[in-house]
Amino acid sequence: MNLLLTLAIGGVAVLYASVGHAGATGYIAVMTLFGLDPQVIRPTALVLNVIVASIATAQFWRAGHFRLRLFLPLAVASMPAAAAGGAINLPTAAFEGVVGLMLLFSAVRIFGESRDVSVDAGEETSTASRPTLPFMAVLGGSLGLLSGLTGVGGGVFLTPALLTLRAAPVKQVAAVSAPFILVNSLAGLFGGLAAGRALPPISPAVIGAVVLGGAVGSQLGAFRMSPRVLRLLMGVVLVVAGLKLLVKAVV
Repeated sequence: MNLLLTLAIGGVAVLYASVGHAGATGYIAVMTLFGLDPQVIRPTALVLNVIVASIATAQFWRAGHFRLRLFLPLAVASMPAAAAGGAINLPTAAFEGVVGLMLLFSAVRIFGESRDVSVDAGEETSTASRPTLPFMAVLGGSLGLLSGLTGVGGGVFLTPALLTLRAAPVKQVAAVSAPFILVNSLAGLFGGLAAGRALPPISPAVIGAVVLGGAVGSQLGAFRMSPRVLRLLMGVVLVVAGLKLLVKAVV
C-alpha cells in the first residue's frame, strides 16, 4: 500500500507539474482513496504543493515563460484573500459541487479551443485584449478567496480564467500558475501553523516521488511540449480536479 501510494503521488506530480500546477487536488484524491486521516491530508497536500510548485516555478522561469507583470497583481491580491477564505465556513458539499462543475465546464472549453489551430497560433502575438492590472488584482483576490475556501493552491481556478480571458499564451499561463500556487500554499501552511496545527510527518519516499515527478513534469511542460499538447493536458487536469470535487460533494 505504501509503495502504491508513493507511485500514485509521483504520477500526480508529473501530470500536474507539466501544466504549471502542483497537484493538491490530485494528492487529496489519492490520499482519500488510501484512507488517510482527513486531518493529515490537507497539510500534507499543501507541503507537497510547495515542493512541486517550487520546482515548476524554477523550470518555467528558466524556459523564459514567466511574466512578472502578469503574476504580481494576482499574487499580491490573492494571499490575504486566501487567508480570509480559510477562515470562512460554507456548506462544503454544495460549494464543492458548484466548483467541480465550473472546472468541468472550463475543461470542455479548453478541449474545444485546442481543436482550433488559430488559438495557439495567434495567442503568442495577440495583446490588444489582455486585461488591465486592476482587473487582474480583482481576479487574484477572487481566486485567492476560492483557494482558501477549498484548501488548494488555486491553480485549477487561475488556469481556465487566464485562458478564457486570453491574458497570455498557454506557456506563460503555466509559468504564472506555478508561483501563484506556491505563494498561496505557503500562506495556507503558515496560517495553519499560526493556528497551532503541527505539520504531519511525510515519508522520504513520498518527498522523493514528488521531487522526481515535479522535475520530470515541469521539464516536459516548460521545454518539450507544444502549446496544443499543454492545453490538452490542462484540460485533463481540470477534469480530474472537477470530478474529484463532485465525487467528494456527493459522498
